[in-house]
Formats: sequence, C-alpha cells, structure tokens
Amino acid sequence: MDILACPICKTFPLQLIVYDETNTGSPIVVVNPCDDYCGYNKKKVADLKNEGINLDCKSCLQIRIVEGILMCQNCSRWYPIINEIPHMLPDQLRNKKQDKNFLIKNKERIPKEILSEGKPFNLSD
Repeated sequence: MDILACPICKTFPLQLIVYDETNTGSPIVVVNPCDDYCGYNKKKVADLKNEGINLDCKSCLQIRIVEGILMCQNCSRWYPIINEIPHMLPDQLRNKKQDKNFLIKNKERIPKEILSEGKPFNLSD
C-alpha cells in the first residue's frame, strides 16, 4: 500500500477493503516496508510514530490479501483484488464483464457509492 497510487489521477493513498486474506507464516522480503504510509493502520508512518504506535511490520508482511478492493477517494475509481492480484488497469483495458461480476459477488461489502457511481463500471450502468 506504500507504493500504490491511482493509475488514472495519481492519488495516494488508496483505500483498501479486504474481503479474504491468508497468513503465510513468514514475511515477504521487502527492503523498506511502509516508508510513508501504513496500509494496515491506514495512516502515515510518521503519524503512527508520533502517536507512539509500535509498527509490527513483520506480522503485517505475513498477510496476503486474497480478495478485496482498492478505491480512489479522488476520482471514484475502484480496482478489484482477485487471487492476490490487484487489477489496476486503465479504464480502456478493464474487463467490464469481470468487473461487474466482482461487484455483484461482493455487493454487500462494497461501499454504496462505488456500486452506484464507481468508475469505470458500476451497477447502475
């Protein structure tokens, strides 16, 4: 989450909602995890340190997000995470059928504004 920005408007950070995750038992190797933004705590690292919060990066890096959604608060675009892979493609390369199926499958967990007004596709289209 420390490096992901909206590919369309470049907004950082993106909002993350996790639907399914797994714990690998061992952290992935990352040279400088979360230098600026902690996706787990949803705050800037500097703010967390100022609040005296101990960052448990090792435990966090053991978590693999299997399914979820990334959302841009600026341009209302959303990007599904399917089988651990964030699908962060430009609008013209997105698969409308796959994206609509994702929205339908997860409609109880996706924020209403994405379902009705999300870009490039929503359930009102």
